[in-house]
Amino acid sequence: MDSSDNRKDVTACVVTFNEEKNIRRCLESVAWCREIIVVDSFSTDRTVEIAREFTDRVIQREWPGFRAQKEFARQQGTCEWSLMLDADEEISPELREEIFTVLEHPAADGFSMPRMVFYLGRWIRHGDWYPDRKLRLYRKEAGEIVGIDPHDYVDVKGPVKKLQAPIFHYTYDDIAHHLNTINRFSSITAREKFERGKKASLADLLFRPAWKFFRGYIIKRGFLDGRAGLSIALLTSFEVWVKYLKLRELQREGKA
Repeated sequence: MDSSDNRKDVTACVVTFNEEKNIRRCLESVAWCREIIVVDSFSTDRTVEIAREFTDRVIQREWPGFRAQKEFARQQGTCEWSLMLDADEEISPELREEIFTVLEHPAADGFSMPRMVFYLGRWIRHGDWYPDRKLRLYRKEAGEIVGIDPHDYVDVKGPVKKLQAPIFHYTYDDIAHHLNTINRFSSITAREKFERGKKASLADLLFRPAWKFFRGYIIKRGFLDGRAGLSIALLTSFEVWVKYLKLRELQREGKA
């Protein structure tokens, strides 16, 4: 780990829940930051124990939702710059060096970077999952975590520039993990749409999944990622279908 004199004026913010498989890799990749803040939702595995090897700023807090938890983490930082990272992500060595360079003379208030996913044994470089740009590095006072769960994002009041090196994302352990996440996230999204008065039509069920597949697999050349690319195109299309199917179910039941 770098000496404190060599660390950059950046607060790395990570929210966690039962991430013992991922958290060490994540925090090792941000050891160069002056401050690391981990906000944990009372994990029952070794997440907190591992996190405390890297920082004494480990805060346990009940889960209020993705956006609210990440915004809380942002507010705890004391450095000029914030770096928001998910526990299953890692700052690549190339991105670390690029961040060092831009922070010497920052020409923007926020920086986005591509996110590259490791899935079914390979890095995904096409389709809907790449480049999947995320704005993660920003001046703390210029940024805020906004959006609708589970799709939060950083809103920066000021100029934003693009970095070229990637965040690495170890998103799913296997197909079962992917399917479980689809089930969970589609329920959250369907509920959110229902509460905002959105409705799902038969056309949504028929055409939105088909378009999702065609766009990711053909237009964005997901087929170049082989078996993994086909799996992504099929399962992301399925996720769209399930989301609107659950929304129609809520409409029928009339439950808030």
